[in-house]
Amino acid sequence: MREMSHLARAAVCITLLAAGCSRNIQNKEAVREGVMKHLANVSGLDMAKMSVDVASVAFRGSEADVTVTITPQGMDAASGMQMVYTMEQKGGAWAVKGRRGSTPGNPHGMMPGGSALPPGHPPAEAPRQ
Repeated sequence: MREMSHLARAAVCITLLAAGCSRNIQNKEAVREGVMKHLANVSGLDMAKMSVDVASVAFRGSEADVTVTITPQGMDAASGMQMVYTMEQKGGAWAVKGRRGSTPGNPHGMMPGGSALPPGHPPAEAPRQ
């Protein structure tokens, strides 16, 4: 009988520890952390000088569609760029699975407002003379 109560206590402790260790990552901050990690690894940007704002996120189980605005710190959002990512849960965190919304000739995606380049900007594909 005494052995059974020790087993029951151990089972309760294990259950509580498992519940405490698993955190809900379906929130904007967890998504932002995944985007920041991705950008630090692939962009060459000094992320300490950039602001990343999660404009929208739609969770779909273990995946999410995310729109972020990336702006140099101290600048308004209009001077930044907007990126659309598909993210997936990996190891208790969000990781970028792919990028959508890029326009040919503009590796930074769409400018806020939907245009690929500012008005009056020459085409990115034009040969230099």
